[in-house]
Amino acid sequence: MFAFDPVSFLVSLAAFLFLLSSLYDRKKNAYKNFPPGPRPLPIIGNMHTLLMKKQKGHITFQEFSEKYGSVFSVQLGMEKVVVLCGYEAVKDALVNYGDEFSERPYLPLMEALAKGTGLIFSHGENWKKMRRFTLSAFRDFGMGKKTIESRINEECDSLVEVFQSHKGKPFENFMIMNSAVANIIVSILLGHRYEYDSPILRELIRFLHESLKLQASPMTLLYSAYPSVMRWLPGSHKTLFKYAARSRRFFEETFVKYREELDSDDQRNLIDAFLVKQKEEKPANQMFFHNDNLLTLVNTLFGAGMETTSTTLRWGLLLMMKYPEIQQKVQEEIDSVIGSAQPLIEHRKQMPYTDAVIHEIQRFANISPTGIPHATTKDLTFRGYFLPKGTHIITLLSSVLQDKAYFKKPLEFYPEHFLDSEGRFVLNDAFLPFSAGRRSCVGENLAKMELFLFFTRILQKFTVQTPPGVEVDLTPSSAVTTSPLPHKICALPRNQ
Repeated sequence: MFAFDPVSFLVSLAAFLFLLSSLYDRKKNAYKNFPPGPRPLPIIGNMHTLLMKKQKGHITFQEFSEKYGSVFSVQLGMEKVVVLCGYEAVKDALVNYGDEFSERPYLPLMEALAKGTGLIFSHGENWKKMRRFTLSAFRDFGMGKKTIESRINEECDSLVEVFQSHKGKPFENFMIMNSAVANIIVSILLGHRYEYDSPILRELIRFLHESLKLQASPMTLLYSAYPSVMRWLPGSHKTLFKYAARSRRFFEETFVKYREELDSDDQRNLIDAFLVKQKEEKPANQMFFHNDNLLTLVNTLFGAGMETTSTTLRWGLLLMMKYPEIQQKVQEEIDSVIGSAQPLIEHRKQMPYTDAVIHEIQRFANISPTGIPHATTKDLTFRGYFLPKGTHIITLLSSVLQDKAYFKKPLEFYPEHFLDSEGRFVLNDAFLPFSAGRRSCVGENLAKMELFLFFTRILQKFTVQTPPGVEVDLTPSSAVTTSPLPHKICALPRNQ
C-alpha cells in the first residue's frame, strides 16, 4: 500500500490543471490578431478580478477598455470572451455586421435553464422561427395598435387607485409597479390580468427578482465557468434552478388548460396562437412548435416584458423625487398638452421635454449594462482582430449609454441629452437600451408605449416625494439588471 500524501496530490493536481490550461490557452491563441486583454491566470482566467473587485462587472470592463481599447478580451474560467465598448464598436458589430454577430453563445447556465429553446437564448433556425412568431403574435394581440393602448390605460386606472389608497403616506412601490406592468404582458400571453394582491402574480414576480439576484451571485458565476464541477456542489445556482422549475410548472399548467379550450377560429392570446401552430405541424415532426419551446418562450417573455419596464418606471419616480424641479417641468407640460384628459400616445410628439426625460431615465438607469451576450456565426476579421466562429461577445451597453463622445454629462441625469437648443426632442444615436440589430428587443415598441403612458399618468395625478427626513439614494442593487434599492415614496394627489 502506498501512503496518501495530500500535499503531493494537490501539487500534482495543480500541475496537471496548469498544463491543461496552457494547452487550452495555446489552442485559443493559435488565431493571430485575437483582441488583447488582461493576462489570465491558469484555470480561473480573469475571474478573480471580477469576483474580488467590489463593483459591478461592467464597471471593471469599462476600466479595461481604457487600457486595451474598444475591442478587448477577457478569460472567464476556461473561455475567452471578447468585449465591445462604446457606441462605434457596438453599432459596428450589431448593425454593420448584423448577421455575423447574430448568434448566442452556449452559456452553461442558460443551457441548463432553457436548453436552447424559446427566443432569447435559442440558436440558429429555432431562434428565427420563434422571433418571427413572437413579432407576429405581438402585432395580432395589439402591439402598436389602439387595443394595447386602451389596455395600458385601463391598467393605469388601477394603478392610480392603488396610489390614491395610500393617501399621501409612504409606501413601497416595488410590487405595485411590477404587477401593473406584468398585467400588460400577461394580457398578451394569457389573455387576462391579475389583481395586484393575487398570490400567483406575487409569487411569479418574487421568483423572477430572486432569480435575477441569484444570477449575479459568485456561485452562479462559478457555475457558468465550471459547470461540470459546480453542478455537484450546493449553492445559489441550485436555488435558481428550483425557481425556474416552479415558474415553468405554472405556465405548463396554464397552457394545458388552454389546449383543452382551444378554438382555432378564435385565438385569444399568444398561447392560443402557438397551440394553433403546433396543430398545423405534423406531430411526428414538431421541430419548432413543441411544448418546450412554448414553455421557455412564455416564461422568458413574461420576465423580459415585466422586469425592464417596471424597473425603469421605478427609477423614473425615484429620479423625480431626487430632482423635483424636473418633475415640475414635466407636470407643467402634461397640464399644458393633456390637462385632465387621458394621456394618449399621440400626445408624445407634443411633449418634447417629457419625452426627453423618459429617454434620459432609460439611459441613466442603465438597466442591462452588459446586454445579452452574442456569438459570431462564422470566422471573421472585425476592426483588425480575428474572431473565430462561436466567439462569445459581450456588447457593453453601459459603455454606449455613457459614451462621452455622445453624451455631455454621461454619469449625470441630464434630460438635455435629448433636446436641441430650442427645446425640441432629438434622438441621440447612442441611445441603445434595447440593443440593436438582429437580436434587438422584440418588445421595444410595447415598452415605449408603457413607459410614456404609465409615467405621464402618474405625474398627471400625483407629485412624488420622499418620506419626511429621507434622502434619495441612487445606489443600484446587486443583480443581473440594475434596479433601485428598496425605498418608499409618497404620492401626493395634485389639484388639477
